[in-house]
Amino acid sequence: MSTSLALTLVLSALRLILSPMESKETISVQQIAASRLHTLSSCATPRSVTPTLQALLQDLNDTMVEANGAGLAAPQIGVDLQVVVFGSGEVNPRYPDAPVVPYTVLINPVLMPLRGDQEEGWEGCLSVPGLRGMVPRFTHLRYQGFDPQGQPIERKVEGFHARVVQHECDHLIGVLYPMRVRDFSRFGYTEVLFPGLDDADD
Repeated sequence: MSTSLALTLVLSALRLILSPMESKETISVQQIAASRLHTLSSCATPRSVTPTLQALLQDLNDTMVEANGAGLAAPQIGVDLQVVVFGSGEVNPRYPDAPVVPYTVLINPVLMPLRGDQEEGWEGCLSVPGLRGMVPRFTHLRYQGFDPQGQPIERKVEGFHARVVQHECDHLIGVLYPMRVRDFSRFGYTEVLFPGLDDADD
């Protein structure tokens, strides 16, 4: 066996050994200065659960769960598509006093406020780590979109559920929550504003 052939076989074996490890790497969440977070996302085309869409949804879900996120948008992991996931059906460790939001995959969302009134509430973001701010959001909302199979979704929601949807969908139009803060005396480090909250949860 020639040296070059032996080397080729060794390299091929190493790729096979390392490929499962590489597929399990955690996707990094884009941080506040990343240009991807400040641009308009493209519409997705949900017709069936293609391998590409399934991989994206798996990455979004795994990253959100590992970071204890209330939700995650595709641009936050560097993907230029109007896809968000949010909720878990359980209490979120980063917002322990907030109501439970059902796990949802929402593609090409459209938001329609049902009332003109807004309410301020504390928000954080995986793309703005270690900080919280008081953000105004519409209190009652209808949202529409599609699930991964292309089936329409339409819900009327209020309170924390409405806040989470608005926060995640802002990512699809290049808006981060600090851009909506009105009073910067109520924007700062989580460890100062919420000393009882584990730093690892923000």
